[in-house]
Amino acid sequence: MRILGIDYGDQRIGLALSDFTGTLVGRAWTLHEWNLDRAIEAIAAVVKENEVGRLVLGLPKNMDGSEGPRAEKSRAVAARLTEATGLDVVLWDERRSSVEAHAILHANGRKEKKHRARVDAVAASLILEGYLGSLGGSAL
Repeated sequence: MRILGIDYGDQRIGLALSDFTGTLVGRAWTLHEWNLDRAIEAIAAVVKENEVGRLVLGLPKNMDGSEGPRAEKSRAVAARLTEATGLDVVLWDERRSSVEAHAILHANGRKEKKHRARVDAVAASLILEGYLGSLGGSAL
């Protein structure tokens, strides 16, 4: 079963797709969409085209573990995704995923100005990787 990791943002959405066994992170890309309705449609199309069986959406928490307005927005997006795809959405603590994504890009020689184009895809990969790691090799 494929799993789709999602790093939701107001202007860009990072997406990362696992392999068919739900063990490894495969392809990652950025969806450039600010309109939530169109974003949900685009994600639902990815789910259908790739036979995705589970969605993992980053849940932005504060460093103390509390939730703020961004977490509320992610919960609302999760509800919309469930409605559009029929799949339950796993909310995954994404604290520091964007910071780590920037560090990874910087360590690989990417210029700071160019990070924006890729950081969301890398953050989605980190979210998905963390979730897959928590399964202990048993996504099915």
